Amino acid sequence: MRERSRLLTNKLIVKITIVFTMLVMLMGLSYMLISIYLTNKHFEERSQKLNSELANHLIEEKFQGNTPFLENGEVNKPLFGDLMHDMMAVNRAIEVYLISLKGEILYSVVLDHDNPNNPTEFIDLAPVKEFINSNGNRYILGDDPRDKNQKKIFSAARFNENGQEGYIYIVLAGQEIDKVSSSLFTSYFMKLGIVASILTTLFILFLGFLSIWFLTKNLRSIIATVRRFREGDMDIRIENPQQNDLSVLAVNFNEMADTIKENIEEIKSVDILRRELIANVSHDLRTPLSIINGYIETLQMKKETLSEDEQNKYLNIIKGSSDKLSRLVSQLFEYSKLEARQIQPQKEPFAITDLSLDLVSKYQILGKEKNIEIKLEADDQLPLVFADISLVERAIQNLLDNAIKFTPIGGLIKLQISSNDDEIKVGISDNGPGIKKSDQSIIFDRYRQSRKHSQNEGLGLGLAIVKKIMELHNTTIKVISTPNQGSTFEFNLPKYQVSMS
Repeated sequence: MRERSRLLTNKLIVKITIVFTMLVMLMGLSYMLISIYLTNKHFEERSQKLNSELANHLIEEKFQGNTPFLENGEVNKPLFGDLMHDMMAVNRAIEVYLISLKGEILYSVVLDHDNPNNPTEFIDLAPVKEFINSNGNRYILGDDPRDKNQKKIFSAARFNENGQEGYIYIVLAGQEIDKVSSSLFTSYFMKLGIVASILTTLFILFLGFLSIWFLTKNLRSIIATVRRFREGDMDIRIENPQQNDLSVLAVNFNEMADTIKENIEEIKSVDILRRELIANVSHDLRTPLSIINGYIETLQMKKETLSEDEQNKYLNIIKGSSDKLSRLVSQLFEYSKLEARQIQPQKEPFAITDLSLDLVSKYQILGKEKNIEIKLEADDQLPLVFADISLVERAIQNLLDNAIKFTPIGGLIKLQISSNDDEIKVGISDNGPGIKKSDQSIIFDRYRQSRKHSQNEGLGLGLAIVKKIMELHNTTIKVISTPNQGSTFEFNLPKYQVSMS
């Protein structure tokens, strides 16, 4: 299980690492492409501003004494040939075009004008006019006469020579520079990609892993806590769960751990009680069974020599043990049903005083055998109680049985009933030996009594049954006792509330 947990944790870390690495590489590639694009745009804008007056200078210098058109109206090709060669000697990227006022390309050395099948070429004059109006201070791209799908930086100026008007349109980054730029771009891309990008990516990865380590600190702490809890450290908890980055997970884990620990403690307690049950049941069942078996064997072996009185005596002993065994089994069955909540209280209003009178009358007969006085003390005109009459009767019977069991000869037992706010208080008092303080917390536990009486008085299921009956009525039973001064068992029942509607 430990290897599996580590494997799952490693898978999570690997996934986070792969995703983060891919994001970093994507960011690095995007950064590189954006940098190249912006660098290229910066270069173009700078070149255009530096050469914005190039077309004007060309008109001022080259058209002095020369005109772009001959007397017959044709283009002065020798002039443009010399002009183009002079400029290309300085900058091979420059392409010069003679443009009419309608945007028609009249002449350029870089174009083939001798083929009569070539269609007339035009350029969009809007960027040209915008450039001239801004005095070349704006970054504007114009048409590339050699490739209509491309936009290039340019310089342009309008001329008027001998009544001939038009534009000088100079492409500042012609096809020659495209070829050079392409090769430089490849070289630059390789350098940037192999050196700068790798260094940048490694640096970002280093910072990223540090960030992941820091951000997952609480997660790793939770994982370690969960692992220790699984390995048996039931007291381990996540510290300061409310301040944790994963507060919902931390709080829920702590609550879950508390619940699991409580359940385990309860299971341990149940297991201890189960062992006590087995031991006590074995003892208490063995005793009457041994008596029954012993006297039956005696009757079988000596029935010819035993007198009738002796046989009746033995049969009475067998019957007493059988009755005790029957009561014990009945108590076990009753308690198991109460504990499993198979018995649901059927609540109804009834007079607790009348029920108490009947019970006192029955138990006075039992009390006479030990010369014990049993009397009822009840307030006048007590209201009805709202409870299950049969279960309440069973609870009072068990308490009276317990009182008779421990009250000495000539003692006194009181059944006291009084009204208390919205409840009726029922108490059973005796003047028996009392219960030690250390034993008062366990006398209502199943199969547990004070050591002083546990061997002689059986399992002690009577008080445990009373406790379960009170729980079904959403109330509790308590004991007030002092050694050698008797004991009082008290519980409360709700009054019957008459609806006024």
